[in-house]
Amino acid sequence: MRKTSLLSMPPGVTRRTMLKTGAGLAALGAASAFPAPFVRAAKTFKIGFVSPKTGPLAVFAESDDFTMAQVMKAIGSGITVDGAQIPVEIVYRDSQSSSNRAAEAASELILDEGVDLVVAASTPATTNPVADQCEVNGVPCITNDTPWQPHFFGRGGDPATGFEWTYHFFWGLEDIIGSFTSLWSNLETNKVVGSLWPNDSDGNAWGDPKIGFPPVLAEQGYTLVDLGRFQSPADDFTSYLIDFKAKGVEIVTGVAPPPDFANFWAQAGQQGFKPKIATVAKASEFPAAIEAIGDRAEGLSVEVWWSPVHPFSSSLTGQSSAELAAAYTAATGRVWSMPLAFKHSLFEVALDAMKRSAGPGEPEALRDAIAATNLASIVGPVNFQTGPVPNISKTPLVTGQWQRPAAGKPLELVIVDNAMAKDIPVQAELKPLP
Repeated sequence: MRKTSLLSMPPGVTRRTMLKTGAGLAALGAASAFPAPFVRAAKTFKIGFVSPKTGPLAVFAESDDFTMAQVMKAIGSGITVDGAQIPVEIVYRDSQSSSNRAAEAASELILDEGVDLVVAASTPATTNPVADQCEVNGVPCITNDTPWQPHFFGRGGDPATGFEWTYHFFWGLEDIIGSFTSLWSNLETNKVVGSLWPNDSDGNAWGDPKIGFPPVLAEQGYTLVDLGRFQSPADDFTSYLIDFKAKGVEIVTGVAPPPDFANFWAQAGQQGFKPKIATVAKASEFPAAIEAIGDRAEGLSVEVWWSPVHPFSSSLTGQSSAELAAAYTAATGRVWSMPLAFKHSLFEVALDAMKRSAGPGEPEALRDAIAATNLASIVGPVNFQTGPVPNISKTPLVTGQWQRPAAGKPLELVIVDNAMAKDIPVQAELKPLP
């Protein structure tokens, strides 16, 4: 029996409208193509969680198990809603780093598991298809870890109306462009920038001639060397390196999956390409990716969405940023990474809204509670009334560099520019690549 999904729902009809009308129930019973919806008798809040546990984006999900364990420990027997104690359950699904699988996972959570809410993160490949499934099925959804433009406009969002069921918090392209150009101004260069933008939602948005990097770079006097979008996964960047060298590129930027950038950077070393600055998002955000690159990772720079020195605390556990990072290392033996706090914050926002809702099985009330969110979280304030467009709340962004504190010590990501978020302290000065 096939599942009802975004593609199989009758035109103009959502899961919620079919459940709320007798005609809808009759239609469900009469049409064998549409199985009976999931009905849950027990009063339990169920949160569906979609994340890329496997595949090329798996590094984003490294902290998922720790986060879920910490959240469940913090809420214990449940949360209080209108004086009643309501148990909470988390149902996890692996997107396998695939947009198609992410959509299927969200559909399974909604139709098979009957979740009250879906949360997701880790690039547009996860957040966009998950949010789309929730929007069409009338299920509240909270996402982060995708710049807001690829998430909002990438889903066909209209700034005049926004979305009904889906809410997102993260920084935007204006923040990362401002952060990167401010960072680059700290070193003397010829202002020739080579770009590494893949043919995906992120790459197409970052390289967009209207809302992406190109117009701002031109306005600030940078020369952009752009060979177009590469197909990921990519293992041969010879044409890029030939062009970058011929045109005197001294700054490399982009938004590349870690395996792709690792290939590019290894080939750059082999072919003698030596830029002064390499600031590539996604590629060098994670300790695991840096370890894979080895010594040549020293000096790479990247945007920093969160770190142990960020001046924010969890509304759920009371931990400071430093305490959350330390707890993660103590429990796993691994160094902190940025998704740690953003995965944590998904549940902060979800649970805060649930506490202000009408309880399980009341999607409209939960949606309205999410829309009214005004929360001080581990990643900063989250308020969906203040976004640049509906359904969006922005979080702060700074820039960091992988530096070695002393000979023989492992590389550490330290903040070297805070032009876009002055309340987050700078830890060191930017150094040219070795």
